[in-house]
Amino acid sequence: MKDKQAVIRLGKALFWDTRVGSDNKTSCATCHFNAGVDDRSKNQLDPGTLRRFPRLAPNMPNPDSTFQLGGGPNYQLKVEDFPFTRYINEADTNGAGSKISDVNEVASSQGVFTAKFKGISGNKQNSADECDVVLDHQDGFSINNVNTRRVEPRNTPSVINAVFNFRNFWDGRANNMFNGGDPFGLRNTAPLIWKREAGLLRQVHVALPSSSLASQGSGPPLSGTEMSCTGRAFVALGKKLLNQKILSDQTISPTDSVLGKYANDKPVYRAMIAQAFNPNYWQSPSIVRFTNSHAKRIGSMDLKNPHPFDNFPDTDASQMEANFSLFFGLAVQLYQATLIADDSPFDRYAEGKGQLSEQQSKGLIIFRGKGQCINCHGGAEMTNASFRNVINQRLEKMTMKNGLIKTYDNGFYNIGVRPTSDDIGIGGVDPFGNPLSESMFFAKSAANASLLGNGFDPRKYEQPATDKVSVNGAFKTPGLRNVELTGPYFHNGGKATLMQVVDFYNRGGDFAEENKDDLAPDIRPLNLSEDEKESLVAFLVSLTDERVRYEKAPFDHPSLCMPDGHPGNTKTVTNSGNGNATDVSPLRCLKEVGAAGSTRKIAPFLGYGVLPKQR
Repeated sequence: MKDKQAVIRLGKALFWDTRVGSDNKTSCATCHFNAGVDDRSKNQLDPGTLRRFPRLAPNMPNPDSTFQLGGGPNYQLKVEDFPFTRYINEADTNGAGSKISDVNEVASSQGVFTAKFKGISGNKQNSADECDVVLDHQDGFSINNVNTRRVEPRNTPSVINAVFNFRNFWDGRANNMFNGGDPFGLRNTAPLIWKREAGLLRQVHVALPSSSLASQGSGPPLSGTEMSCTGRAFVALGKKLLNQKILSDQTISPTDSVLGKYANDKPVYRAMIAQAFNPNYWQSPSIVRFTNSHAKRIGSMDLKNPHPFDNFPDTDASQMEANFSLFFGLAVQLYQATLIADDSPFDRYAEGKGQLSEQQSKGLIIFRGKGQCINCHGGAEMTNASFRNVINQRLEKMTMKNGLIKTYDNGFYNIGVRPTSDDIGIGGVDPFGNPLSESMFFAKSAANASLLGNGFDPRKYEQPATDKVSVNGAFKTPGLRNVELTGPYFHNGGKATLMQVVDFYNRGGDFAEENKDDLAPDIRPLNLSEDEKESLVAFLVSLTDERVRYEKAPFDHPSLCMPDGHPGNTKTVTNSGNGNATDVSPLRCLKEVGAAGSTRKIAPFLGYGVLPKQR
């Protein structure tokens, strides 16, 4: 890195640029535009495509491609659809016996259509990728043989304050070490980056610690669900963007806190990379022969298709094109590192500069005490998955409800949101066959513990037997800043309001009995009164940073237009002519916002918060 501020500018441009998507309609921000998350509500359901474990659910469809809610894709979510697991009395602590309805859908974010990558459109400016449409029968994202946009299999977490996470994604796939090319750190043992050394261009290993957001950033642009036609490598994205002006079809406010100087004179991406990064990684005049074998070294973030690059064609590339994944990951990381919300009423109270209301103060006491929230949402980051917490103790032990002592990944817990068989979470594997869980990785292969990176010291830990590890169905604990605005909640998006979340914890989870072998022991009935629950919700609302609500710097942004479902319903959509449904027209558009913020007030999901009256 040569110029940090130049890297941040590059990162913000790439994060918001819709041409990063194969369809030229999908940016990183498309799923993170609203307090760091996504508040779209049509065509935002996945039917359960991560249920792929017949051993755990022998009598259930694996995966599940049947939509229980609405009967198909392109459904318009409504307030009354939530919570997905419903009780006769939401305050019940009787477990499964009091459930009156349940669906295993996931409320998440629409991405791209199912398609296979063919190539970029030569030197045509602002052209979408060339892709072959593939009818989506397997996962259910089609209506009458017309594809709808796919929806991600887990709810979209917030990018705000994500820089504090030791690992990112719900299952920790975004490794704390960045290898320059994919999300998997040292687990991918292949060299992925070209460096000029002594006048020669050669492939080298990159291992950047404390860079989980760079690892995370390298995943979605190649995902066949989120942003890309299946099988597109980063070198193709580099070829597509490098000679194009940043955000060429989008508007930048002259007062944008990062990009304002480019409002009327946009540079090309190539020039921004040259300004930002060490020339040894982009300046070589030599041509890289990027072959299929190079493409197959890349690990895909897509859990269902870990090796989508097997048919990527050989191509000649410049060093800058070949290393585009390195520049993209680091730039997006440094931009996201600026998205820190730390000026809420609670922050001012903690600094001795303000007061909480009587109700919020009571809620804080419950948060730290009877509610047991702090047991998982600790520290200023309000998550045990933070770098500060995890780096000191990567693996921890807990006493399960049956009295057995098991090892788990610090900050990742099974809390009974869904049956473990619906989504195994951190109990899954990476594209190289290794457990995603550090606990299970160490249990199976202590000799390779160095691949866990960032100073993992096997001498600190007793190697557990694999049956003494509890990771199935466990997910990263999210931070709670701005939680009022980041619904729907949990990895399945199955709760729409904070009160529904509090009810969940108060009754001791939704699937505690089904998940008892891996359930975090703190998940048990809390016996909170209605007044105590309202006070707890009031405290959670005190964690909202008003800069986020009104998109003030550093949360200002360029303009953005995004898909927002398809005309029609779950039974009928219009064929665009190539086998894909038409997007609703006009697209949903957000106006550019400068540093002073917007008049648009970000509201809770579906505009419905069921928030208690402040007292």
